[in-house]
Amino acid sequence: MIAIYPGSFDPITLGHLDLIGRGSRLFERVIVAVLRNPNKMPLFSVQQRLDQIRHSTQHLPNVEVDSFDGLTVNYAQIRQAQVLLRGLRAVSDFEVELQMAHTNKTLSTQIETVFLATSNEYSFLSSSVVKEIARFGGSIDHLVPPHIALDIYQCYNHNSPMLNPISTETIPPLKSISVDREP
Repeated sequence: MIAIYPGSFDPITLGHLDLIGRGSRLFERVIVAVLRNPNKMPLFSVQQRLDQIRHSTQHLPNVEVDSFDGLTVNYAQIRQAQVLLRGLRAVSDFEVELQMAHTNKTLSTQIETVFLATSNEYSFLSSSVVKEIARFGGSIDHLVPPHIALDIYQCYNHNSPMLNPISTETIPPLKSISVDREP
């Protein structure tokens, strides 16, 4: 059975990679499909994202990386996939993803959506969070693979915060002030 894992992956995170790895154990083949969305201004080009994902998944022989535009169900039909793989981090994800699954079902009754709950350690993680942290000079080394962290730091003209830790000034505690109380 072939599963499509669609998304923008701008950038791919350790949460995405966890889902891809788990999906690769469940399905004969997983196609990570990067959506070409002309309405978004991505940090990385589609080709850069494809290269980043290929590098990150090279140890998984049944994972393929591709790009597409248009409707995901049409792409799935072209690739003869039976499943759309989606990750759920929170209840809010479920509401959006369930609506999309129902919509996709109206377009193709041959394709099922399978939801995998995100691993606990990645339940807060999104590409947007990674970009926000990096934009303001924070460390993202624990959120994305090392080669992608370097790419992101270069985009924001930062060095890795792990190599250049931000120094902070220690503020001494206030001295207690004794207050005379009248009886």
